[in-house]
Parts: sequence; C-alpha cells; structure tokens
Amino acid sequence: ANFRSASTKGIKDMFTPNEYGLFSMPTLETPRLTLRRMTMKDAKDVFEYSRDADVARHVLWSAQKDIGEAKDYCRYMTRRYRAAEPSSWGIVDKKTGHLVGTIGYMNYDMDNASVEIGYSLAKWMWNGGYMTEALRRVIDYTFDAMDINRIEAQHELDNPASGRVMEKCGMRKEGVLRQRLYNKGKFVDVALYAILKDDARPARRAPAR
Repeated sequence: ANFRSASTKGIKDMFTPNEYGLFSMPTLETPRLTLRRMTMKDAKDVFEYSRDADVARHVLWSAQKDIGEAKDYCRYMTRRYRAAEPSSWGIVDKKTGHLVGTIGYMNYDMDNASVEIGYSLAKWMWNGGYMTEALRRVIDYTFDAMDINRIEAQHELDNPASGRVMEKCGMRKEGVLRQRLYNKGKFVDVALYAILKDDARPARRAPAR
C-alpha cells in the first residue's frame, strides 16, 4: 500500500526539472519554423486555422466559431506558461510570420518520466513536412533538456497521416487502444506511438547510473 509513497522520493531525485524549470517552453528554431510561447496577439492567427472543421476533425477541440474562443485559448495557454504547467508552443511559419499551429505536452507522468505530445496544423500547411519538422525538434529538445525517458503520441485510426509523421520522427507504433477517446460524439480507436531516450542518438542517451 505504501509502494508509491516509498518510491516517489527516489523517482523525484532521479527525474528532476532542468535548470529553467521542466516546462519552461523556450523558443525553438527549425529551418522553416519558430516554436514559441503564444500571446494574446496570436488570437487572430489561431482563429484563422482553428475555425476549419478539417483541422478540428481529429483533435479533442471543436472548430472555433468566433475570435473570442481563440482569445480564450491564448489566455488559457498563457496561464499555463506562468504556472510552468505542461503546455504548447505556437508554430510560426518563418516565411509569413504567422502562427499556423501548435505542438506541445498534453500529459506529464512524473513518476515514470513520460510525456505525451499533441499537435495541430493549419490545413494550408499540410503535406509540406512542417509537422514532421516541428515534432523532430520537440523530441530533440525533450530528450536533450528535460529529464524525460519516454515520449508518447496517439492518433485516431482514420487519421493515418498523423501516424506517418510520428514514424518519420522515429516513433514506434506500440498498438491500438480500442475506444480510447470520446471525440465529436463517439468513442474512437487510437494508435499509440512512443520513442524512448534509448531509441534516440547515442549522444543523447542518459548516462549509466
């Protein structure tokens, strides 16, 4: 009965936040994208892509109906930044300067040093390799700068394009979770993918303890 309380101290000692705080969400760069914290000024861009039903189809939020919903989302995310809670980066297209999506941490399991990553992207950016570029950068950052051993992601089975993004980033399909999520009025099956620190480049592997 006391296993969790007895073991948690050791886990906390092993997996400590990085020097900037576990979810400090620093700005990250890729060749074509900037991943940065969102601000209230991003609401217009958020609404521009989030009102598209195709973009909202496979995520857990519904297509936004007005700019007020986008402002609420930006306000919610800024609160999470201030609290150093799991949150998302805004994905900015360097070519246009516009925010075109989000990527970040959906869940954090401290006891097991694991995070789940989720993402969304404007429809006009699909099929250009942008999400693969963003996800690779986040995976690299997570293993390099945070005491995380396992990164997970999941997608609905009728959204195989998302699974291809995960595979291109080195994530492995571990199975199908039947009716794992309730989304848009129905229970849906999802595929679970994961990558471990030991799967990454040798230089990024944790030192032997």
